[in-house]
Amino acid sequence: MRTIGLIGGLSWESTVIYYQIINQRVRERLGGSHSADSLIWSVDYTTVEDLIFAGRWEEVSTLLTGAGRKLQEAGADLLLICSNTFSRVSDDVERAVSVPVLHIADAVGAEVRARGMRKVGLLGTRFTMEQPFYRDRLAAHGFEVVVPPRAQRELVHRVIFDELVRGVLRDSSRDAYARIIEDLAADGAEGVILGCTEIELLIGDKDSAVPVLESARLHAEAAAGFALTG
Repeated sequence: MRTIGLIGGLSWESTVIYYQIINQRVRERLGGSHSADSLIWSVDYTTVEDLIFAGRWEEVSTLLTGAGRKLQEAGADLLLICSNTFSRVSDDVERAVSVPVLHIADAVGAEVRARGMRKVGLLGTRFTMEQPFYRDRLAAHGFEVVVPPRAQRELVHRVIFDELVRGVLRDSSRDAYARIIEDLAADGAEGVILGCTEIELLIGDKDSAVPVLESARLHAEAAAGFALTG
């Protein structure tokens, strides 16, 4: 079994999902009381949050590449950045280490393609919804990606940073997200990508007009599969 290195704390609320899913999948595959060989480097989220809002992405890159190197030195055979937004510096981390870095957008894109979806909605932080680093990586898998209009993007973004990363789950926010998903479905979206790992703490298939694609779960499952089979 390969050792999985998780660059987490982005936020820790969703890093818990990764740890749980990875170990569940390993136990399902190997049986008994098996669990994953894994390492977690968890950063102080306030530090990186302040950096991205200040546009200081080079410092984010330095921080996360340093985390990646430390995980590799500690024995990690593959790495994951446990975030959609912070995957913006995934290429930098990949250049800094000699082990594979599994990109979250590739895990999501593979699932969309496997389901035969041609057009999907995307919810996430403003960075993820509006900047090309994530949407272009998804589109390379051969489907169209659409996002809500600006006012709805701002609401999704605000709920993530004011509530979800702090562990706050409000029914009013769940209802607002459900309405936004309804609008995306009316625009032809066959599914919606929960492109922030915290969103799946709030929204599931039962709340959505179309199937949801949970980025943290899909990323974690890809890591478990790679660790066991390569």
